[in-house]
Amino acid sequence: MIDLDPLQKILKETLGFSVDKLIATRLTGDASNRSYYRLSGLAGGSAPSLILMVLAEPEGFKASEEAVSGTGTPITELPFINIQRYLHARKVAVPEILFYDTARGWLFLEDLGDITLAETIQNQDESVVRSYYQKAIDTLLDIHLETSTGGEGCIAHHRAFDPALFVWEFDHFIEYGIEARNNGPIPEKRKKEIRAYFSDIALRLASLPQVFTHRDYHSRNLMVQPDPAGARIRVIDFQDALMGPPQYDLASLLRDSYIDLPEASIDALVRYYLQQREARSGEKTQEEMFREYFDLVSIQRNLKAAGRFVYIDRVKKNDRFLQYVPPTLRKVKRNLQKYRRLTPLHELLSEYVEELQLQ
Repeated sequence: MIDLDPLQKILKETLGFSVDKLIATRLTGDASNRSYYRLSGLAGGSAPSLILMVLAEPEGFKASEEAVSGTGTPITELPFINIQRYLHARKVAVPEILFYDTARGWLFLEDLGDITLAETIQNQDESVVRSYYQKAIDTLLDIHLETSTGGEGCIAHHRAFDPALFVWEFDHFIEYGIEARNNGPIPEKRKKEIRAYFSDIALRLASLPQVFTHRDYHSRNLMVQPDPAGARIRVIDFQDALMGPPQYDLASLLRDSYIDLPEASIDALVRYYLQQREARSGEKTQEEMFREYFDLVSIQRNLKAAGRFVYIDRVKKNDRFLQYVPPTLRKVKRNLQKYRRLTPLHELLSEYVEELQLQ
């Protein structure tokens, strides 16, 4: 339970709200150690409600991951604040920050509502679903294209997806998506063979041109707000942003663990991304090559996600993401089957991952 007295003091004295009866409602958060509250019962300020983000110490998973993130720049500012300021200055639709109480680790944020892209598209016709995804891609292009300059002071521009980080995420899948899930280790010879293929993929992905990458750009991190000109997409959970291949965020969106888009829709939306990027930047991309790397980064990201979901269950004792492991791995299988050169890797993984077994 959060202490309401200091909350009311900040709301009144710092943010200028009048508070007759403050209500702090805990929200269902993501898989991180952060917690969230909606603060309602406010008057006289900029909005009738706010979101309070309560920060926590980095979990072991994140601390280990940051050690291989490729940054040699000291982090002297909270990444969420640093990256929000950078994106907001470039007109990317991120929430406003109203106040940061450093002593308590409290961030007071604009309330974007409760409606995610995932919820918005439920039970909608395919044409409606595609139109929302096109809006999400338009916003993604804002991120990719408006952040090509002025990144000296932004943390994301000083860390990147390099081979070591891609390999670390692959190893995380081996540790949790295979060994923890199967309650036993892989024979060392087999593990070495699998890691050799993973290392090759990591080198290929790290060799691609890089853009500002949200890193978790999926349907639950995109809020949909009504607007007279049409629904507006707002972006949250961007604090882990870094430099990476443009295919990464697109794969996060279209090969989302929580949504199973038809392949025809994915094809159309990849083409939409490329067409809009060319129209906005003048940059023409060879579609076949872009699509191959899109599939390859989809394999990497989906394997990482599957391992992450098992990690959350085994280490954090939260099993609510386990239901997404099988559909996420089925996405991996579909992409492995597309490329003959990936058959040896597919065969190796299928020995230990039921959802990847050859039929």
